[in-house]
Amino acid sequence: MARHPAEEDESKREAGVGVPNGSAISPKKDTCKAPEVAGAGVPNGGAISPKKDTCKAPEATAKTKLSKAERKTAKALQRSQLPQEEEGDNGDPLAVLARNYGNLSVKLFQTLPASHRSWTEVSELSPDAAGSTVLLRGWAQTIRSVGKNLVFLILRDLLATVQCILVRGEHAMITEQMMRFARELPKESFIEVEGLVSLPIKPVNHTTQQVEISVTKIYCISRSAINLPFNFDDAARSGDEMKEARHRGERLPLVMLDTRLDNRTVDLRTPANQAIFKIQSVIDSKFTEFLLAKGFMGIHTPKITPGISEGGSSVFKLNYVNGQIASLAQSPQLYKQMAINSGLKKVFEVGTIFRAEKSNTHRHLCEYIGLHVEMEIKEHYFEVCNVLGALFIELFDHLAATCGRELDIINKQFPCEPLKVCSTIFILGKFQEWCASLKSEYYLTNAVPQGDFNVEDSGFTIEQCDDLSTKAEKKFGQLVHDRYNTDFFILYEFPLEVWPFYTMPCLENPEYSNSFDAFIRGEEVVSGSQRIHCHELLLERIRKCGIDRAALQGFLDSFLYGAPPRGGFGAGLERVLMLYCGLPNIRLASLFPRDPQRLTP
Repeated sequence: MARHPAEEDESKREAGVGVPNGSAISPKKDTCKAPEVAGAGVPNGGAISPKKDTCKAPEATAKTKLSKAERKTAKALQRSQLPQEEEGDNGDPLAVLARNYGNLSVKLFQTLPASHRSWTEVSELSPDAAGSTVLLRGWAQTIRSVGKNLVFLILRDLLATVQCILVRGEHAMITEQMMRFARELPKESFIEVEGLVSLPIKPVNHTTQQVEISVTKIYCISRSAINLPFNFDDAARSGDEMKEARHRGERLPLVMLDTRLDNRTVDLRTPANQAIFKIQSVIDSKFTEFLLAKGFMGIHTPKITPGISEGGSSVFKLNYVNGQIASLAQSPQLYKQMAINSGLKKVFEVGTIFRAEKSNTHRHLCEYIGLHVEMEIKEHYFEVCNVLGALFIELFDHLAATCGRELDIINKQFPCEPLKVCSTIFILGKFQEWCASLKSEYYLTNAVPQGDFNVEDSGFTIEQCDDLSTKAEKKFGQLVHDRYNTDFFILYEFPLEVWPFYTMPCLENPEYSNSFDAFIRGEEVVSGSQRIHCHELLLERIRKCGIDRAALQGFLDSFLYGAPPRGGFGAGLERVLMLYCGLPNIRLASLFPRDPQRLTP
């Protein structure tokens, strides 16, 4: 890596180049002078008197062993040389601002009136700002000292980074104590920097902003623990870097997923995670924006439901305050339909879903954000499929147009092929027909006679009245990708047996249903269907499914007073995000994930 010019100057200084008599700094010079410790506890904020003996205790060697008392004295001396708390400034938290460096007391943020100073975001720094003084805040990502007179500090805020430089002697305000303060800041401390924007002589390859900050003031707002749970660079390292290191025979540290999630607040600071949740926010807002523009109304449904609600076994049961048995909502499905029965016509909800599933897979969570839609239909449930298809095509186009930088950052750490999508809604066909096509593909590619199809050898299960397994979905997605050059498609008419009780049966074949799934990269991302709007048919389906009618009484009663035909669908925000970005695990798409093994942080 090319050396910074200031770094080269410091090397010359330490080698004696440019020093009078052409020699290095004399070792005979008295360096036992007391440090000026930010004026803490000293009248008028002055330095500690040099008359006081503050020479460092001798280091222990093989011939010199420190006694217990001497070790205690040495530790006390080390503590005295650390930057002091501002309470030492005669109890005045504002006193530190009179200096150019130091720790800002929490009292400062309790008492300080608005200063109306002008703040600059790190991402706003550009060559046009050269020569101006800026005030910045962010995280101290890396701190590198070159000798005693030069410190490099990378300041990070969101996805932006800038190089800050402290050079002793460059300004009268840059003192030895200020240099030591900056040098001893723990990584990931939250700091405030004031300085002059300058243009680097050589391009800065390791920061996003192509300017440098010549620091004139530096304050620590919140000091990080010295021992981080993992190295920031290790957590941010790209997949390509790992591959290149393995190719060279090197073993770079790998931060495991559980370690990341155990220390999620630190993990979320990495560029890939910052980008992931920026995209999640855009998906959320675009979903709402699209549906509002189509005349849908946003609603909020109860998350505490009576009994076991939809009748599934994967519910979180709880005792309600009146002694009744209740559960956390598996979906807003029943209340969405009740809203349609109330005449709201077209509704949607973005809300929390709870599933007590013991599924330790890469795509299941016990708590996630649901994206749900319900609407009246006039003639056919493909009206709902058309809304679904148009929504996702517009969403994908919007993400590609507005989140290119974030996608590049994610792809650097989690390499993935860009999503391929048709420009029009792609309703592929019936589930049963494409199962037959998938079997035929297996026969052809494996040269197996038609009568010798073996489920176990094929790696997936396709039965007449069963759903697609995960392996089958993947193979199916690859087949569609190869044939039609798309990673997003809709499949319809699934087996009735594996769909909820409120799903409308197919008239031509009662074993199947008026249902549909949407897929991204060969994994199911959306499920939907036409719903039963006939009270008698609902009762019949409830009996066949063996569901307790009492828990659904409020839902059933809403169909006694007129109910329009309807359909709808639901998706998980985290799964949409995971599949669109090509992330290997859904936990990476959840801010603080909840799975069968994880309840914290």
